[in-house]
Amino acid sequence: MQAYLLDFANFMLRWLHVIAAIAWIGESIYFVMLDNSLRTPKAAEDRDKGVFGEMWAVHGGGFYHNQKYATAPAKLPEDLHWSFWKAYTTWLSGFALFVLLYMASPSIYLVDPNADWTWAANLSGWQANAMALLFLLGGWVVYNELCKRISPDMTRDGVLSLAVAVMMVVVAYLSTQIFSGRAAFLLTGAVMATAMSANVFFWIIPGQRRMVAAMKAGEAPNPLDGKRGKQRSVHNTYFTLPVVLLMISNHYSFAYSHDHAWAIMSLFIFGGALIRQFFVVMHAGTIQPAYPVAGTALIAVAFWVAMPSGASSGDAGDASTSLAEIETIVEARCVACHSSSPTQEGFAAPPAGIVYDASDQIVRQRDKIREVVASGYMPLGNMTGMTDEEREAVAAWSGSQ
Repeated sequence: MQAYLLDFANFMLRWLHVIAAIAWIGESIYFVMLDNSLRTPKAAEDRDKGVFGEMWAVHGGGFYHNQKYATAPAKLPEDLHWSFWKAYTTWLSGFALFVLLYMASPSIYLVDPNADWTWAANLSGWQANAMALLFLLGGWVVYNELCKRISPDMTRDGVLSLAVAVMMVVVAYLSTQIFSGRAAFLLTGAVMATAMSANVFFWIIPGQRRMVAAMKAGEAPNPLDGKRGKQRSVHNTYFTLPVVLLMISNHYSFAYSHDHAWAIMSLFIFGGALIRQFFVVMHAGTIQPAYPVAGTALIAVAFWVAMPSGASSGDAGDASTSLAEIETIVEARCVACHSSSPTQEGFAAPPAGIVYDASDQIVRQRDKIREVVASGYMPLGNMTGMTDEEREAVAAWSGSQ
């Protein structure tokens, strides 16, 4: 019953997380589009009253006229729309999921027993949890300090962008050296997601509140508040596509179990950012296909790097393991979780619905079994103690016997 309750809580939290993320990202993308689509007001009276730009749109059978004021309008409405709860709900629900799925069983989901760094492979459960929390906090602190020190007045944002790009490569590398592959991808995405939410909480919303307070008091708002909010919003929009990709990566072990997982992750991050750039400049009225072409090229390189070598494809080799031997290994090391009625504590149902109760079920999953066993990703945290000899036997399974 406890495993079922945890699964149901996971199900509902994931639903909430996806809904909040869709709402937040959708609104963020819309406002970037709106901001970049503004044109100089045609009406003289609009320009005289401080309208900086306007956009006409048609949607849902009606026409919309959006206007942006560079300074305070003559009167601020009481029902001024604010955008922040979607960001907070996305982060809080995502963190709750991380606690429920990863931190509740750190020795399985966080610790990589095959890590090259010995101290990382030997982390205890609480140490792995503490390291994950420090990773999230440290990522925000470093990113925030880069923003404050490199471009405090928003005049060196190009240099700042390069610094943040380098930071993300370092984060990707460190995560894959310290944590298990799936957790590394998730935590790298979580570092960016934490920066996005923290940008809203610590900079964007407080700056906007100060601007509104100044306007209501008849004072000129501090222009740095607007510029800083814009800076952090721009960062958030380039983080969006990479974060979404990393958050849905947990079922694709070919990427996160690879020896060069950090490079694959970095290529995905930059590829996503370049594709996002295409839409940003498109809304400003310019079509630059070089951005999606470059982004797609980086993803193609990631595909090439992650591609299994011929030696591990299972199509050649002098030795082959029989199906009977594979069944013995699967029964001893895999069926505790991958069964219609799992006996492993914490599993109410087989992961991803994959069951190895019969020979034909094992044969159908041959390629996937070989992939995840050879990479060391399965069994999770090697909780069932699969030996190197057994992994070699699985790698030699051609499926012909």
